[in-house]
Amino acid sequence: MTTTRLPAALAPWAGTLSAITPELAVAFGPLLRRLDALVGEREPVADVLGDPDGLGGLARSGRPDQLLPSEWLLADAYPDEFLRRFVDGELLHLAPEFRSPAVRGKTAVLVDTGPTQAGAGRLVQLAALLVLHRRAAARGTELVVVVLGDTYGRRLTGDLAELLPAWLAARRPVDPTPSDVRHALDGLDAADQAWLLTSPRLADRIPAHCAVLTSEPARWSADGADRVLVRLDGTASELPLPESRIAVRALRGAEFRRADPGTGGQPAADAGAAAGGALPAFTTDARTLLARGRRPTTLFAANLPNGDSRITTTVRARRHDLPGPALAAGRTGRRLIALCVRGDELVPYVSGRPLGERGGYTADLAAFGAGRDEAVPEELFARPVLPLLRTGTDLLLPLAGRWWRIGPDGSVTEDGALGRGADDRPHFNRFREPRLFDGRPLHEAAREARHFLHGGGSQAWSQDGRTWQVRTGRGDECRISFRENADVVGLVHDQGAPVLITASRSGLVVRGVRADGVRTLTRFSGGSGPPAVHPTMPLIAAETRPGRIVVGDANTGGIHFLIGATE
Repeated sequence: MTTTRLPAALAPWAGTLSAITPELAVAFGPLLRRLDALVGEREPVADVLGDPDGLGGLARSGRPDQLLPSEWLLADAYPDEFLRRFVDGELLHLAPEFRSPAVRGKTAVLVDTGPTQAGAGRLVQLAALLVLHRRAAARGTELVVVVLGDTYGRRLTGDLAELLPAWLAARRPVDPTPSDVRHALDGLDAADQAWLLTSPRLADRIPAHCAVLTSEPARWSADGADRVLVRLDGTASELPLPESRIAVRALRGAEFRRADPGTGGQPAADAGAAAGGALPAFTTDARTLLARGRRPTTLFAANLPNGDSRITTTVRARRHDLPGPALAAGRTGRRLIALCVRGDELVPYVSGRPLGERGGYTADLAAFGAGRDEAVPEELFARPVLPLLRTGTDLLLPLAGRWWRIGPDGSVTEDGALGRGADDRPHFNRFREPRLFDGRPLHEAAREARHFLHGGGSQAWSQDGRTWQVRTGRGDECRISFRENADVVGLVHDQGAPVLITASRSGLVVRGVRADGVRTLTRFSGGSGPPAVHPTMPLIAAETRPGRIVVGDANTGGIHFLIGATE
């Protein structure tokens, strides 16, 4: 079987095009690039880059003065190879980093899904959604699709893998009217950036209150339309359509890559797992990073040293072979303690000085719930290990909607309820649990909030997950908001100012969001799952590719440690 790879010209689009098959991406390439240029002439994204803020990594494009010195040495020693790499876009450049201002509003796309836009019009809409979604992500905002004339006024959001099938299924039997457009525009916020994708017939009947992109077939072949005339605010361009075979498959949804509904937004048990481990986590305030191995009975632990943060250090992670799949783990002093599932019991594993008599702290799973299946759902082993705390001689474990206290004799007693998550289920949410931060009482407003997290002595809470109120340990308060379709995965501080760490649901772009701007953490983006953020230090860890975990500064985005495994 042959595999289609993206050409070099589409390499910058790899994240966006991951929602469709490589075959459709290649066929759509000419239409996408020319449509992106047309949109860019009207509304460039350069205005949100912000002020220069150092270097953020390496890139395949840039100015000649940004080329790595090694590339200039290549040009001197092997000029033909240098020329080849230049033509193929393989030369490495230093990528500048920008401190961007906070962007208000979202990108709202009003789509005409009536009969007039069937066929070629829908193909242009598909290309436009890909273009606008990519540009919205670059601006740090969310893309929302509004179907004109929809009786229920639904808005389509989410990752492209979720959004595209929903848009495809939103066909309507009649064309929208000017009143449908006015109604949709009235439902938007004043700060939203609105686009209308429709036919020239409807565009001629409405005043221009937003960016209007129209399309209609321009040329025909024996297989159907092969060129389309696209107009954007008076500028017309004739663009190519993909050949009919793959165009029909695209309009039927056969070329879409759908998200796996079984993962629940988390990586599968072995997704991204390799010899070095996967699913990194900081479970206590120690400088210890834990990661699951390829086998469920393997746990890797890396102790991060103190030292010169300007030097990237390779840290060897120690492998621990456990008596069963790891459920929870944590470092207490010089001990690493893990609780493992073995049959119908939870058994301890200790690296370091023993806790007490052999066989202590072994507990029946039935004591945590009605049975093993209810007490320990299998999905927990496809997520980072749960935290394990020690208080006095007892162990504390968050499981099955409660905190549990395990005594040295294996006795199990309830020790309080877990904080409720955003969906009001009493599942474990490592950012909501008061036991996992410095013990300050919860702010009164935070008690009723649907979202809560803590870090470095500060608390943050939100009702919608986008607008957050932050109270620092010194009593100062500020508000941080963002529009991107992203999850908040941590709270750190930059010179005393709170910073929310977010991971987008589309391509896992990691950003640090401040009250006065946004910084993209490029080197921690694009991994197989969300990054791990330390609860008290500005440390962030991500598995950027299978078997390679990087740890660094959550404020600057610099890498301090590379984690390797010790077999």
